[in-house]
Amino acid sequence: MDTQTLANRLVELCRKGEFNTCYKELFNPNFKSIEADGSVCTGMEEIGKKGAEWNAGIEAFHGSSVSEPIVAGNHFSLTMSMDLQYKGDSHVSKFEEICVYEVKDGKIVKEQFFYEQAN
Repeated sequence: MDTQTLANRLVELCRKGEFNTCYKELFNPNFKSIEADGSVCTGMEEIGKKGAEWNAGIEAFHGSSVSEPIVAGNHFSLTMSMDLQYKGDSHVSKFEEICVYEVKDGKIVKEQFFYEQAN
C-alpha cells in the first residue's frame, strides 16, 4: 500500500471510530508511538496498555473530527480533534493534536503526536 492510500484508509477508519482496526490493518506490529511529552511506546502490547490507560481517564466522548491527510514521500500528517469529558471534570473539553506518521513497506512504522500539555 502506498503512503497516500494508507493515509486515506487511516482517515476513513478514524472517522468511523475503528481505531483497533487501524492498528491491526495499517501498522507494523513493532511500530513506535511518541507522545507530546516525549514518552515512547513500541509494539502493539505497549500501545494497547497506553490506550487502555487513556480511555480509563475519559468520562464521556462527544465526537471527533479528522482532517484530510497531507502526504510527502513516506510521511503524512493530519489533525484530530475530540470533544470529551475527563473523569472528575464537569465540562466538555476540546482535545486537538497534529499526528505525523512514517510509512515503510506499506505499513506505519512510527506515529508522533503534538498537542498542548495539560497544566
